[in-house]
Amino acid sequence: MTIYVIAEAGVNHNGSLERAKALIDAAQAAGADAVKFQTFRATEIVSRDAAKAAYQQQTTGASESQFEMLKRLELSVVDHVKLKQHASDCGIEFLSTPFDAVSLDFLVRELDMQTVKIPSGEITNAPFLLRIARTGCRIILSTGMATLADVEAALGVLAFGMLEAKSVPRGADSFAAAFASPAAQALLSKQVTLLHCTTEYPAPIGEINLRAMDTLHAAFGLPVGYSDHTAGIHVPVAAVARGAVVLEKHFTLDRELPGPDHRASLEPDELAAMIGAVRDIELALGSGIKIPSPSEMPNRAVARRSLTVSTDLRAGELLTEANLVCKRPGSGVSPMLYWDRLGKPATRNYVAEEQIDP
Repeated sequence: MTIYVIAEAGVNHNGSLERAKALIDAAQAAGADAVKFQTFRATEIVSRDAAKAAYQQQTTGASESQFEMLKRLELSVVDHVKLKQHASDCGIEFLSTPFDAVSLDFLVRELDMQTVKIPSGEITNAPFLLRIARTGCRIILSTGMATLADVEAALGVLAFGMLEAKSVPRGADSFAAAFASPAAQALLSKQVTLLHCTTEYPAPIGEINLRAMDTLHAAFGLPVGYSDHTAGIHVPVAAVARGAVVLEKHFTLDRELPGPDHRASLEPDELAAMIGAVRDIELALGSGIKIPSPSEMPNRAVARRSLTVSTDLRAGELLTEANLVCKRPGSGVSPMLYWDRLGKPATRNYVAEEQIDP
């Protein structure tokens, strides 16, 4: 199984096209499958007097509003076109999370983006979820801050949108009915991946709850991945070992840069180390079939034992506990047949420490 690794550039470009291009270069060099930005219009997603999150106040100051912060982190339409082309030239998939309808339409229709990542904060934004469902894109739904009920409600909206191209929903009952439909379940299984996430920057290790990935998969039967906000690389690597099929991790060119997400991001060498570890885990997970590996086979004879006589024996003498032992190498009769051979006569003359015949 190949793990789909998303290098989350987010807004770590600080509004600079050149820095955004450098982030694409770094993601490609680190071995990521995709590099992801964020596409939004501040006027559409936040009130002008909305406060910042606590972590944003710590990293960018409290005097500036959330609107002002986001406004300076916007990328233009032209910037997006250039970044999509740069990613294509580098051989890495370009993704960007839309935060409003205009941004969504632009990314899907103008930039032909095939995968839409829905951020955790939009999991209750039903009109937006419905619009995303009707794009026909592959969907990655992040579930930070959500309960199972929140996730099911969001999946209900997505299911309705996938089934009903133009119908106007009557309310929550429409979504619940759609979610229960076998046809919708088949579409969800084909198009939606859930991401477990702890929405804090950086996220405390004790609040990560990787076992929630198991809970999500058991509840909805959908592929599950992990969006990581912890410091370091060990938790995302553990998530892959636990079964994550998609892995998302913030990265930056320099953690000391000003901005809301830099401090909770990996630097390029750390991103490369994480992806290298993920690829190792991919190989180590294997098929799940318990059989000897090719490299083990030559060692079986060295490490296992065979039925061996401990003294010289003449043909016809009985094999007993006193003269039948188990010694390496394991190239002869298996000790699993020890009791089958006890009390049986030697079929020929044996020299001490010679393996008995099959």
